[in-house]
Amino acid sequence: MQGATMTVCNATQGHPSYFILQGIPGMEDIHRWLSIPFSSMYFVTVLGNCTILFTICTERSLHKPMFLLLGMLALTDLGMSTTTIPKVLCIFWFDQSEISFEGCLVQLFFIHSISAMQSAILMSMALDRYVAICEPLRYATILSNSRIGFIGLVSLVRAILFILPMPLLLQQMPFRVNRVIPTNYCEHMAVVKMVCVDTTINRIYGLVVALFVVGLDLSAIASSYVLIIRAVMRLSCKEAHHKAMNTCTTHICVMLISYTPSLFSFLTHRFGRGIPPHVHTILGNLYFLVPPMLNPIIYAVKTKEFRDKLTKYVCWGQKPV
Repeated sequence: MQGATMTVCNATQGHPSYFILQGIPGMEDIHRWLSIPFSSMYFVTVLGNCTILFTICTERSLHKPMFLLLGMLALTDLGMSTTTIPKVLCIFWFDQSEISFEGCLVQLFFIHSISAMQSAILMSMALDRYVAICEPLRYATILSNSRIGFIGLVSLVRAILFILPMPLLLQQMPFRVNRVIPTNYCEHMAVVKMVCVDTTINRIYGLVVALFVVGLDLSAIASSYVLIIRAVMRLSCKEAHHKAMNTCTTHICVMLISYTPSLFSFLTHRFGRGIPPHVHTILGNLYFLVPPMLNPIIYAVKTKEFRDKLTKYVCWGQKPV
């Protein structure tokens, strides 16, 4: 099998000058119709996350660890969508399916590094809720604003160090003469499948990084919420019990929305060989569209302090205090 693949290697150079992103395979005839929900969801994503960032930046009372982490989440949501959706819309609207080899690797790097950073921020948000509920008297000491900034920096460095080897490894490899990638974005495994030599190292490295990052972060999140639930059950005051559970519900909803599409996309790309290509692509697009769109809505509806500040700007146009 490997020998057959070797025969279609690009003999003139190590890699092609560009790739062709197919869009959603088998659904090319309705690309323009698909652009309607895509562009609408992207518009809501940009509007919602920019509103969150504006409100947090201008309202001094929101300069707290919980809302600083929310601002970081909004930045990763904007980054995740903007890295992919504008190019997807160019494919749908103008049939501009070409992407340079370097541009493809850059997109690959940003997709996976932002995803890894987002996972770290979600873990930090779970830690924030754990400290707020289980160690309320020490909250200001344990989680200061400067410490949140340090957590954000560590999350960024971790993401870069783990993801940077992916495009660097691919840059050194020969690719097939066929330049068509059967999706509308450059995801790691989709690009690896275009290589015409043994890609065991690439596949193993991608799998190890994904399992380490997601496994570590999900384990920390699960541990935090087990301890939170234990602490909440011990509360005698019903009002405090309700407030704590309401806060936890908000974060749990965000985490389920964020992790579920990414895990489905990750598993189908590696183990779902019988799944049609358009299903792979649609699952990936849901990850870039749905969590970034819903996260601001969830926080605007479920977090009273943030909702009150947002309502003040939207309804009365008051200046920040």
